[in-house]
Amino acid sequence: MQHRIVVLGAGYTGASAAGRIARRLRREDVAITLVNAEPDFVERVRMHQLAAGQDLTPRPLGEMFAGTGVELRAAKVTAVDADRRTVTVHSADGTEELAYDTLVYALGSGWKEQGVPGAAEHAHEIAGRAGALRARERLAGLEAGRPVLVVGGGLTGLETVTEIAEARPDLAVALAAHGGLGDWLSPKGARHLRKVVDRLGITVHEHTAVTAVEADHVTTADGTSLPAAVTVWTTGFAVHPIAGATTLETTDSGRIVVDGTMRSVSHPDVYAIGDAAMAMGPGGKPLRMSCASGIPTAWQAADAIAARLTGGKLPNVPLRYFNQCISLGRKEGLIQFVTADDRAVGSAMTGRFAAVYKELVCKGAVWGVANPTMGIPTRRRRVTPRPAAAGPAVRTPA
Repeated sequence: MQHRIVVLGAGYTGASAAGRIARRLRREDVAITLVNAEPDFVERVRMHQLAAGQDLTPRPLGEMFAGTGVELRAAKVTAVDADRRTVTVHSADGTEELAYDTLVYALGSGWKEQGVPGAAEHAHEIAGRAGALRARERLAGLEAGRPVLVVGGGLTGLETVTEIAEARPDLAVALAAHGGLGDWLSPKGARHLRKVVDRLGITVHEHTAVTAVEADHVTTADGTSLPAAVTVWTTGFAVHPIAGATTLETTDSGRIVVDGTMRSVSHPDVYAIGDAAMAMGPGGKPLRMSCASGIPTAWQAADAIAARLTGGKLPNVPLRYFNQCISLGRKEGLIQFVTADDRAVGSAMTGRFAAVYKELVCKGAVWGVANPTMGIPTRRRRVTPRPAAAGPAVRTPA
């Protein structure tokens, strides 16, 4: 009987893991199913570009996984039963229950409104394609001179505000940052960021906490009203709530607690990767939610699964950081080099070369999804026979 591997989510991490597992194991020994709500691969790191009016290259998952042996299932995951080892999904064909022997949970994260009144009703999020397209439509309909406010001074906020300001210099673009502008960057990085922001005409409200959002303005903690015909919310991410409703051990935020191989500490047949995982990096610090963290965790999990199924050696690759890549529009960029645990060092790359570097990183991430072993030929190994864990998939009425 084939070992059933179900991967939930086809973002950078889930797609990378599915493809890498498929290249590690013999096709006749495993049945790999990749479940995703959308038929296309979404370049999440480019959602700020989509919102600013740029068109992205379509990347159908069917083309990316053609000939790999991975079965694509276009469906929305609605529940996981980690004790029965089943996943409930809903598609155009109805509701279906998929049984698994090994589960890779890669449902990722969405936007987090931080409980701020009015944010869910009036702010736009760009954590996914649907939200970015709604923001795009709203921004495209704005007349010259109208105010746009990006809330959140992290990496996503900086990329979003500079992208909008460059694409629409006729708008009054502003940024509300809880701390200082780029206060985690090196002095060189912070100086360059401020120079670009000033050149683009962006108004920056530093040390500003937004406490309420209305259709045409936001209110800050000190009672100030900031005009905003469009408010774009980039204050952080929240993981998909499904894991928190299972018997898997999770953190208070709903991230699945894993060991160094991305294996659940409570359910050894479940692996969590990317934003969904509470994985530890250097110094015992949790990895931040990012593509930079997600893809290495996908490789770690895929190689660990293959090793355990074939009796091979478990991977022991340190999960660490090298740099933070920030696009500042299409013409400018900032590459902040960091320590292994993600603290800025003095070195930083700036300007046009940094923009090209970031673009290559984005293109490389997509290439890596389609080539999860980085183009290196691999030997597909035979799975060591194991007792069947569960019965076949059960289809129930919608």
